[in-house]
Amino acid sequence: MEIQLWREFLDPYALAVDELMIKFNHLLTAYRKSDDYCPIDQVQGRVKSIASIIEKANRKQISLESVEEEMWDICGIRLVCQFVEDCYQVVDMIKQRTDMEVVSENDYIAFPKESGYRSYHLRILYTVQSVSGPKKIHAEIQVRTLGMNSWSTIEHSLQYKYRMNIPDELKLRLRNAADGMIATDKELSSIREEIRTARELRFEEERIVNDILLTIQNLYRFVSHREAVRIQEEFYNIYSSQNIERLRSFATELDIIAENNRAQTIN
Repeated sequence: MEIQLWREFLDPYALAVDELMIKFNHLLTAYRKSDDYCPIDQVQGRVKSIASIIEKANRKQISLESVEEEMWDICGIRLVCQFVEDCYQVVDMIKQRTDMEVVSENDYIAFPKESGYRSYHLRILYTVQSVSGPKKIHAEIQVRTLGMNSWSTIEHSLQYKYRMNIPDELKLRLRNAADGMIATDKELSSIREEIRTARELRFEEERIVNDILLTIQNLYRFVSHREAVRIQEEFYNIYSSQNIERLRSFATELDIIAENNRAQTIN
C-alpha cells in the first residue's frame, strides 16, 4: 500500500481516537465538577504507526488487505484507574453506553498473561462520520491501574529492544515485578476509601478556592478597595491554615457579603 493510501486509511481511526478521548475526558471532567470521585484517572489514546501495523501483520500472518477486518487494535484508548475495583466499574460503564458496541472482552486482570501482563481489554465497534459517510471502526479499549500501566510500558520497551524475544532472565524479573504490582494493587485497595476521601477533599478545596477568588474579584466593583484587600487577606490566612471547614464557612460568608452588596447596588 502506498504511503498516501496508508494515510487515507488511517484518517478514520485518528478521528475515532479524537472523539473517544473527548468523550471519556468529558466524563472525567463531569465527575470532578460535581465533586464526585471518578473511577477514571487518565485518558490516553493512539493510532498505530504504519511500521507497527506492518510488523504486527507479518508476525500474525495477516495480509495487508485483511488488516482492517482482522486487526482490532489499529486504534486504541487506554483508561487508567487508581484501583482494581475502579477498572471493573469503568468496564461496566462502557458496556452500558449506546455510542459504542462491545464485541468481545478479555479480563487479563483476573487472569494475567504468562508474562505477568494485566489489563482489561474491550474490543468495540465505533461509528465515525467519514467523507464517504458513516464508517464502523474497530477499536480496543484497555482499562488498567497505574501500576499495571507502568509495568506494561516497561515491558513494551523491552519487547521493542529485543525484537519480541526478551531473554529468560529479564522475563523472570518482569514476572517478579508483576507479582509485586499485584501486591501493591491489593494493598492500595485495602486503603481505597482513605485515598478516595483525600482526593475528593482536594477537588472540593480547588473548587471552593476558585469560587472565592472569583467572588473577591467581583467584590472590587462593589466595595471599597480597603475592604476588598481585607477580605482577600482573611482568605489567605484561612487558606494557609489548611482547614477545609474554615474554608467552607468563609465561602458561605463571602457569598452573603457579595449578595448583600449586589442588592444594595440595585437599590
